[in-house]
Amino acid sequence: MDAIVFSQIDFGLLMPLLENDDITDISYSNGGQLWVKSLSKGVYQEHIEGLNNDVMEKLAFQCSNVMGKTFNMAHPLLDAESAELRLNFVHDSIATNGIAVLIRKTPAMIRLNKEKLIKEDYVSLKLHEFLMTCVVGHCNIIVSGETGSGKTELVKYLASHIKEDEKIITIEDTLELHLDKIYPTRDIVAMKTNNIASYSEVLVACMRQNPRWILLSEVRSAEAVTAVRNSISSGHNILSTIHSDKASSIPMRLYSLLESSQDIDQFVKSMHRYIQLGIHVKGFYSKKYDRFQREITQVVEFYVDDEANEAKANVLYQRDLAGNERYNNPTSHLIDYLASQGVVMREDPFIPKGEEITESSDEFSEINNEATSVAQPNVAPVAQTTQAAPAAPVAPAAPVTPKPAVAPVSPVSQVATSAVGVGVSTQVNNGLEIVEM
Repeated sequence: MDAIVFSQIDFGLLMPLLENDDITDISYSNGGQLWVKSLSKGVYQEHIEGLNNDVMEKLAFQCSNVMGKTFNMAHPLLDAESAELRLNFVHDSIATNGIAVLIRKTPAMIRLNKEKLIKEDYVSLKLHEFLMTCVVGHCNIIVSGETGSGKTELVKYLASHIKEDEKIITIEDTLELHLDKIYPTRDIVAMKTNNIASYSEVLVACMRQNPRWILLSEVRSAEAVTAVRNSISSGHNILSTIHSDKASSIPMRLYSLLESSQDIDQFVKSMHRYIQLGIHVKGFYSKKYDRFQREITQVVEFYVDDEANEAKANVLYQRDLAGNERYNNPTSHLIDYLASQGVVMREDPFIPKGEEITESSDEFSEINNEATSVAQPNVAPVAQTTQAAPAAPVAPAAPVTPKPAVAPVSPVSQVATSAVGVGVSTQVNNGLEIVEM
């Protein structure tokens, strides 16, 4: 349904909701129940006088007529799509308590910006700069989260930091990214799969277009998993989303979608080898802010240990329900990968060496243990002894000013005691210098 066809539909009583930029989803069901989802308030019930099953059926028939489709007992499901709207109708022969309608708004705009993210506590400044550097450094990134958590919006924001001279191809089964419309002067190709052209066929065409980045709106099928694996194994960079309960579960979630008898260890290793970062976003109603809050709650680095040949995960960032944040420095694998892409990052972007807290965190250690094996941070452990040897007598010497005691460095992930960010180019941002080669 293109823009011309879309303009022929009269949304009537729903127009005020569609024109409200704060509202992202409209749900009608159960013989007159209307629920909306907004960026500021989350999900709440709305009442519009005169809105009933007859009105929604009329809207469904308008969509079916302009699309040349049928909507009745014989054809009880109807999907309609425009440049910025997705509509789904379920006939009352299937939805026995009345016609069901869902309207999702997918505007061609990027709702997020740095100032908004920092102000609304979506992400800390140092983590924001780190993620932007990883995009510049061509890291393969998958964003996880529940439905409505803002995964696609985060991918669009990350994609906005891709260099202008790098070609982007988007592959979607439902249009949501709209990067070609947001950046009409850039080299962006928007591809859409359908009943004729599958993910595999579109991906073959995509490779021939020679992109630097391939953006999949969402990985939700075995075919999409195969597309991700083929994209990254062929040297292209990806940004995509997936439904998962946490970032550390992304490789196993991909395997569960694969629906094949492929060796699990081999598949997980391949994902850990080619996907550098997993990001988990969460959306919930916050009592602290008295509004619907979206925030990054976990960032995980994936890699394969060269010596043990084991898939490992390093939790770089974790935020708990109380808002407490824990950081861990990246391993040499991520540092070396960025260096190979012409971006230099120092080894301690989050916790400066010598400023680690000595008390270990069992909770954070358990998070890292959830991966296939534990990824140790790039800080050497300090040897410990159970009993101190008696000191030998020493001859009197000139008085020496004692040096301040230095706390031993704990070999486990720790809480950062100072804010150290990440920058791009040759500028120094909050103590970390990034140099593009």
